[in-house]
Amino acid sequence: MAPHPVEEYIPAGTWAFVEDKFTPFGKETLAKVVDFMNTEVYPALRVVDAQLPADPVQRWKTEIPIIEELKKKAKAKGLWNLFLSKAHYPEFGVPLTNLEYAVIAEILGRGMQTASEALNCSAPDTGNMEVFARYGTPEQQKTWLRPLLDGKIRSAFAMTERFVASSDARNIKTSIRQEGDQIVINGHKWWISGAGDPRTRVHLVMGLSDPTNKNEYLRQSIVIVPADAPGVKIIRPMQVFGYDDAPEGHCEIIYENVRVPASNIIAGWGRGFEVIQGRLGPGRIHHCMRSVGIASRALDLMIERVTDPTRKTFGKTLAEHGTIVADIAKSRAEIDAARWLVLSAAAKIDSHKAKGALKEIGMAKFVVPSMALTVVDRAMQAHGAEGVCQDTFLARAYAGLRTLRFADGPDEVHQQQIGQRELKRADEVKKRSADIKKKEAALFQKNGIKAHL
Repeated sequence: MAPHPVEEYIPAGTWAFVEDKFTPFGKETLAKVVDFMNTEVYPALRVVDAQLPADPVQRWKTEIPIIEELKKKAKAKGLWNLFLSKAHYPEFGVPLTNLEYAVIAEILGRGMQTASEALNCSAPDTGNMEVFARYGTPEQQKTWLRPLLDGKIRSAFAMTERFVASSDARNIKTSIRQEGDQIVINGHKWWISGAGDPRTRVHLVMGLSDPTNKNEYLRQSIVIVPADAPGVKIIRPMQVFGYDDAPEGHCEIIYENVRVPASNIIAGWGRGFEVIQGRLGPGRIHHCMRSVGIASRALDLMIERVTDPTRKTFGKTLAEHGTIVADIAKSRAEIDAARWLVLSAAAKIDSHKAKGALKEIGMAKFVVPSMALTVVDRAMQAHGAEGVCQDTFLARAYAGLRTLRFADGPDEVHQQQIGQRELKRADEVKKRSADIKKKEAALFQKNGIKAHL
């Protein structure tokens, strides 16, 4: 049997293990994604950078022509909205499981933001489309979901706030209140992904709608805010180690007496926490698999660099130095281990939905970005000064990966949750240990042996 094209980018052993879990459609789609990456995306990556204006004002007003070309080509090939599983969203999705899309997401990750955007699979639109698909009314879906699915508009999700410890969403202070047939929003947000994009037409804003509710998880709501609504003020783009990520960006926004119809509430009053949990589960897996792809591409770049005969140091190629060989070995092992962790989480989502896979999702969320950062850092070191400048993708990748340790919940939050979950097994572990000791004592007595402990 001929190897699947994906084996160019993931180990044959991994593919052999998951291949029987792929449908014929999944295998065909994965092969098409690999071909699209090889023939269209990789050659376009440096062109994307060249087409983004250097002028700090124009950068935020520009649609990058080659990305629009890639979108048309991807859509024509049926490589569109692949993240949206038909199993969970029958009306809108494609027949791919989370496991199948997880493998696809890794391949897309190698092309950074460009690849995902070309297939209409980039954040924050993916999560927002899932919100509209799961919780939106027919009218909300017609107005916002359909244009997002068609790639005609983009979106933002406004949760994180300035001057607030937003890792605990219960701290969010943005006011959402109803006045007659309108909702009034006042708040100060920042790090709002996608808000700077000229194509962004809608924000989903989370805020405090019922501050005195005895159940603190019913105090928040999410409301639809058109990007051009009066009172929506984009203050500035935020930078990550000097990168502004134009034209999408991560912006600081003030919502000042913004008024929208009462029908713009998502799911209902007080359901904000429910909505964000439903939104974040699969999205975290997508982030993680893209991060695995970034790490894999960084390792490939490192291998190419250290075997370049023109890059000898002290009479040897870099690959002939023991420390480099060890770094490559550790990187390979760490990437493959992280991939299995994420594939396990994706499979659990397929069988038990996101709520039943919280442990697996949480572990992947804090393990994978740190792994990818380490691998990219090794590749940067092997490139010397070139590794920290704009001549490779490594510095930008490092900046983006570092933010993932905050995005969708800081590492510490997930570690705390996983640790507490494990500690709940203490009684079970102690009981099993006590049972074993009883059996051990009986065996010592039966064999006439005196235990030393």
